[in-house]
Amino acid sequence: MKYTAYRMIEAISSLSRNKDFGYINPHTPGRIRVDDVILPSGPVYIRRWNPGKSQEYSSSRTESISAEMIWRVSNAINPGEPFNIDRILGASYNTRSVLETLIALTPEFYYCYPGRIKDINGITSTEHGHKHLIWLPGEPHAPGILTEKKVSGMEISEIPARFVTYDDLVMPEDIFPGGASDIETARRHTQIQIALYVIGFQLGFQTYIARNDRGIIYKGKTFAEYPGIVANLSAQNIISAFPGASEAGAFIDCIWFDGVRYIPAVIEVEHTTGITSGLTRMKGLQDKIPAVNTRYVVAAPDSEREKVIHEASREQFTSLDARYFPYSSVEELYYICTHRNLRGVTHEFLDCYIERISA
Repeated sequence: MKYTAYRMIEAISSLSRNKDFGYINPHTPGRIRVDDVILPSGPVYIRRWNPGKSQEYSSSRTESISAEMIWRVSNAINPGEPFNIDRILGASYNTRSVLETLIALTPEFYYCYPGRIKDINGITSTEHGHKHLIWLPGEPHAPGILTEKKVSGMEISEIPARFVTYDDLVMPEDIFPGGASDIETARRHTQIQIALYVIGFQLGFQTYIARNDRGIIYKGKTFAEYPGIVANLSAQNIISAFPGASEAGAFIDCIWFDGVRYIPAVIEVEHTTGITSGLTRMKGLQDKIPAVNTRYVVAAPDSEREKVIHEASREQFTSLDARYFPYSSVEELYYICTHRNLRGVTHEFLDCYIERISA
């Protein structure tokens, strides 16, 4: 069950526009009011003031909570798992405590104080924890009311922050004819292709990369020079057995092969395009290899989830039984593959990260 920024923004939008709210910490004297919410993707406009300093709502200025900030938080939310806003956002955004309070005011969220496991030089102790929020969608409380959830016995062991690094990536000039914005789009698209290749390689797959992307240079080598890269689709028996299949799949971003008889996934990376183009390419391949059982997957930013589901649910694409692979899941799996030596993991492991769109 995935929480999205769309869901958070909609929940905040349901809060009263005519009511002043206090912060979670009762010692914080300020007040907050929601001025406006731009659906479906934000931003959220608020005002905050401190009556103790003779400030009033009418003289306070309007501030915004950006969609980017909301997405960063929503991507870290899992049901029943406490999360700390400051840990997610670090020192960024001076409206962190405002967003924390607004989230806690929505019915599915509570604030709580889980214990914190402290381990120093082999000596372990449990200390009183910092304030966290927790998402409990099955236990809604009344909207607009800050509610604490008692979590006695719950303890948090914090792991180091994880970062994904793409190093020394060179893009051929002819891949971005539209200027600077195209450069960034192409780079992000290619970074996800790199992650998909690494994941596939770690799981023992061979990987085909779209014909037009094979000249991209990563760490001093083109895609075509990396081990496990399929040079020619027509050389794969499972593809060559079907007339026209190699041509239909030539420009698909990533295809994984497991031996000579199985294709774990056919993947299109859709960064800022309309989703439909990738689905159309995959449908074209499916029409050529109807007897082959595989996963047809759209890898896209987390913010594009609703669009992916909407487009993949169109009648002309229902035969794909498409899956959604959010960038956050791609990079989480990529991180594991680059920092852990996975062994004995079957391709069904992928289903833990890829969301099936159909009911």
